[in-house]
Amino acid sequence: MNILFIGDIVGNPGREAVKVFLKPLIQEYGIDCALANGENAAGGKGITKEIAEELYDYGIQFITMGNHVWDQRSIMKFIDQEARLVRPANYPIGAPGRGYGYVRIKGKKVGVLNLSGRVYLNDLEDPFSGAARWVNEMRQETPLIIVDFHAEATSEKVALGWFLDGKVSAVLGTHTHIQTADARLLHQGTAYITDVGMTGPRDSVLGVKKETIINRFLTQLPAKFELASGPIQLNGVVIDVDENTGEARSITAIQRVKE
Repeated sequence: MNILFIGDIVGNPGREAVKVFLKPLIQEYGIDCALANGENAAGGKGITKEIAEELYDYGIQFITMGNHVWDQRSIMKFIDQEARLVRPANYPIGAPGRGYGYVRIKGKKVGVLNLSGRVYLNDLEDPFSGAARWVNEMRQETPLIIVDFHAEATSEKVALGWFLDGKVSAVLGTHTHIQTADARLLHQGTAYITDVGMTGPRDSVLGVKKETIINRFLTQLPAKFELASGPIQLNGVVIDVDENTGEARSITAIQRVKE
């Protein structure tokens, strides 16, 4: 089974990149299942029901979130009923939505677990002990499990990758918007990358107008973040997974750009 995971979709430029590149990628790599992080899909902050539906129409089958999950208040009205969208599982008990879910592909269930890091981010529940519990629950349903670890610190991401090696099909880092060059198979068959990267405006600073961010560094003054325009990019990874055992056979980082 070939699974595509698309890195953080940022605003309209990111959604346009999905529209342009997703179907050709599905054909090129024989993709069976397309997943994406959509926590920045609404103008860089959160997601709405309408935007989620737009991404589904383009071919995305399941959406993960992150620290911007609550930025669009309308999510409170639909997240509990949206089976194709998850927020980090380590939010406290009582938070709306769910932390993991499943999509059925070729008669098989693919489990998707969303986690948030705690280093330089909100101090949520421990993602390590939580992951052990949630992965154990999910493995009762399927050995095919993809983990989106939305975290800032590379050390925290690498540590979780080793912690879950052999227990899940892939541990994929998101949040920092820069694709890292360390896509690999860990010793016990788990695919890993520290950050999948960003899908959105290429000539930017993490999706924001570069002039705005440069000026902020120069002056230390607050500034309104506006999304950049210009060339768009899609960052993602393709994972070839044994559909019976859940073991990853390969992971390939991909980048596509439209000038």
